[in-house]
Amino acid sequence: MRRNPTFLYTAMALGYAFLYLPILSVVVYSFNASRVATVWGGFSTRWYVALMENQQLLDAVQRSFLIAALTATAAVFLGTACGLALSRFGRFPGRGLLSLMNSAPMVMPDVMMGLSSLLLFVTLQQAFGWPDRGMVTITLAHITLTACYVTVVVRSRMAGMDDSLEEAAMDLGARPWRVFFVITLPLIAPALLAGWLLAFTLSLDDLVIASFTSGPGSSTLPMVVYSKVKLGVTPEINALATIIVVLVALGVSIAGILMHRRRGTPA
Repeated sequence: MRRNPTFLYTAMALGYAFLYLPILSVVVYSFNASRVATVWGGFSTRWYVALMENQQLLDAVQRSFLIAALTATAAVFLGTACGLALSRFGRFPGRGLLSLMNSAPMVMPDVMMGLSSLLLFVTLQQAFGWPDRGMVTITLAHITLTACYVTVVVRSRMAGMDDSLEEAAMDLGARPWRVFFVITLPLIAPALLAGWLLAFTLSLDDLVIASFTSGPGSSTLPMVVYSKVKLGVTPEINALATIIVVLVALGVSIAGILMHRRRGTPA
């Protein structure tokens, strides 16, 4: 390959084309004047205007982002506590069970997670009158799914962290809570941010679990998009997808620029 890199470059180009050409086609057809999403009818921005007037789609977007933000925040708290317990507290009673239960949602099919969550919420509603299926039940189910991913990220970060920093702080008289907030928390902050973003993305993208645990008037964005796909994708969906792609690309670009500048800053 070093002598003749043509094959390598060709394979790389085909790989990137396979990944990004479908996304590029969605962006291009979001400016399609035709009502048929797969037939080009000229350049137009009418579907972006129609998107701003589609209250059902806008409500689903707002609901999905709110659920994802609440899910990610709660998952970070639970995942951080679980990760610290598994990586710092040694062998305590129930450690094996906690580790097993934390790994179960990652390997369990989403349909099983959704069905089990539905049965749990129906039983609780019949016994105590709470919770009614809606945003609350979706959020609780998503927290159950995403907290284990945050635990893995935090636990991996804790495994690679130098314990002597925490031990030195305690030797100097710092209490455990002060050691956590002054030493441990700043060191694992990148892992917390990564876990938050991962949980946010998993919650925002989920369709199966949300379909089982949602109620009337609580459809998330994936549910609305999936229901519209059955009748044919409208250009409004392409416009919404383009906006999300642009926002994600801007976020990744800004993060890359900040990381590049941080690495280039002299110590």
